[in-house]
Amino acid sequence: FSTIASNTRRRERKRPTIKKKTMKILIANQQKSIKIDRRKIRLAMTRLMKETDCADKEISITFVDDAIIQSINKQYLKRDKPTNVISFPMQEGECAGINADVLGDIVISVQTAARDALEGDLTLEEEIIFLLIHGFLHLTGYNHENTSRANASRMRKKEKELFRLLTKK
Repeated sequence: FSTIASNTRRRERKRPTIKKKTMKILIANQQKSIKIDRRKIRLAMTRLMKETDCADKEISITFVDDAIIQSINKQYLKRDKPTNVISFPMQEGECAGINADVLGDIVISVQTAARDALEGDLTLEEEIIFLLIHGFLHLTGYNHENTSRANASRMRKKEKELFRLLTKK
């Protein structure tokens, strides 16, 4: 009995370990036309989130084709056409404050991104990084639509700054 009691006392004296909260980046690929390098996406998002003091937040990224993003665009934004990126912030509207650690969701059409990359003289990887930045900024409160020119300019400036940081361009 004394051995059991002393073992119990030793266990009780141990200090609880405090786990450092780490970011959670969920990546889903729901398209098959273009290969996505999840490792590179995760590395870019990790760096982006650290640089913007969001290292302890959670985000989900979904890669889709034009048909899926057009459907999402029509359902949520009433725009019946494909687009390159749509963000769903969890800190705005009805969901605000439910879980402060969850930033939201970014949905990217890889097909539109490939076309935009060609038009913008970028690699597909660079275009996807730009769209990740753009979507992420929307999740963190930046806006360029239905806002002042100053706010739109502030977002463009931040996009360029982060793009240079992540791509060295």
